[in-house]
Amino acid sequence: QVQLVESGGGSVEAGGSLRLSCVASESIASPVCMSWFRQSPGKEREGLAFIYNRGDDEDFANVADSVKGRFSISRDNAKNGFFLQMNSLKPEDTAMYYCAAARSSWWSLPSKPSDYTYWGQGTQVTVSS
Repeated sequence: QVQLVESGGGSVEAGGSLRLSCVASESIASPVCMSWFRQSPGKEREGLAFIYNRGDDEDFANVADSVKGRFSISRDNAKNGFFLQMNSLKPEDTAMYYCAAARSSWWSLPSKPSDYTYWGQGTQVTVSS
């Protein structure tokens, strides 16, 4: 069973940056969709970004409108990892952040959290004003 391990969370002042990492215990065969979510107490889990690889050197990445321009996603296939770079952080970005992955065809990308097979344990991000 593939395990995902997040790291990089912590406390930062507003305007600061953090880079979250998600490393898989083994390679997940392409085609694969790798995503970042966050969840605050009392709120639904929110999708932030995903990166899709169909098995070649080309990735397709997308970032949610709510964080576009501040967050970006990337991956390092050699390290079985993918990352969420978060800049210009705001107090409202405070949440538990999760990475997730699922094998998926381009025509049926995961559209909700329950579509994902693998999840990390979460890493807390706290942004102070």
